[in-house]
Amino acid sequence: MQHQSGTNMALTYHIRIKKDYAASLIEDLQKMDAIELVKELDDENVPAWQKEEVNQRIKKYKDQPDLLIDEDPVFKMLDAE
Repeated sequence: MQHQSGTNMALTYHIRIKKDYAASLIEDLQKMDAIELVKELDDENVPAWQKEEVNQRIKKYKDQPDLLIDEDPVFKMLDAE
């Protein structure tokens, strides 16, 4: 959500809507052209190196599925610590 301050600088806020009525208020403000909703994809917040690492791991485990382990023993080991 962008806010125009007294200067020409726009401020961007990220909000989490917790109540339905709050979403309605935001929609009303948007209709009155009081605010502009700026949509961002989650991908924009993930660094390129991390995406590449995930892609490499996916390929590795597709090529070598025997490297995968069942999650139950892992959770048991973690709970034991």
